[in-house]
Amino acid sequence: MSGQARTAHDQQRRARRPGPVKVTHVVAPFRFFQPNPYIPVHMCRFLAYIGEPILPETLVVSPSHSLVHQSLHAAEGETCANADGFGLGWYGERPEPGLYRAASPAWSDENLRSICGQVRSRLFFAHVRSATGTATAQVNCHPFAVGRLMFMHNDQIGGWPLVKREIEGMIPGALYNERRGTTDSEAVFLAAVANGLERDPVGAIMATLAQLRAAMHRSRVQAPLRFTAAVSDGTRLWAFRWACDAKAPTLYYRQGPHGLVVASEPIDRVHGSWQGVPQGWGLIAEQGCAVQMEPLGGQLACAA
Repeated sequence: MSGQARTAHDQQRRARRPGPVKVTHVVAPFRFFQPNPYIPVHMCRFLAYIGEPILPETLVVSPSHSLVHQSLHAAEGETCANADGFGLGWYGERPEPGLYRAASPAWSDENLRSICGQVRSRLFFAHVRSATGTATAQVNCHPFAVGRLMFMHNDQIGGWPLVKREIEGMIPGALYNERRGTTDSEAVFLAAVANGLERDPVGAIMATLAQLRAAMHRSRVQAPLRFTAAVSDGTRLWAFRWACDAKAPTLYYRQGPHGLVVASEPIDRVHGSWQGVPQGWGLIAEQGCAVQMEPLGGQLACAA
């Protein structure tokens, strides 16, 4: 091919090439990453309800941005997918909560949908997990329960491998038998139980967070401690939003005609009906009573 013919051929090829594609909207892209266990990231999504007995499916499954939908398409977390297990905990005829947990993704579990569509409850928790450093296993799925108490947690303790032994040392021998998994969340729950969680939930959480901060300081952990959690004794619901920096995981609540919903992010598009829990505050709810907001007090609130 002559030089003139080659030039004409190249011009034709360039003319046939498509121009750049303008992407105008991407729906819930997956972001694959390798989490660093020393750097906490926003993980997991959860929801809690207290009020008149309802079917959990009305909140966990049916809404446009339900918790099951968030297990695949979370909007306000660091990760889109929360596929490392899920859990449902509810209070029914007995003082102790019932639990259904699995290490599979919530969106693929037909048993979860069946339970949510059959079992009415006046108070229930639901959680979808995104693991960052511990095994994907049923025993590591939230919520956790000891006696009447139920607990679930969002986010990670910075430098957990460095402080794990010290925090587990805060759990008395009798309570340590309740430790089934390997998560920081379960260890913090049991430490809070040891600090009087059943008697004084707000005080116990504050004391536990102070112990965590002290342990992190002794181990020279630079990564922050960020903590969003929910606790219940079967009668009342407490929710907490706290961080040692200005980046606590999101937490919202909405008072509806049948009861109160607390969630990591709104479960529907009626955003005007959702109120954010301020950073450094706790929420206290009891059926038939107005929602109370309480600062987490003292040095902890100042650090939040």
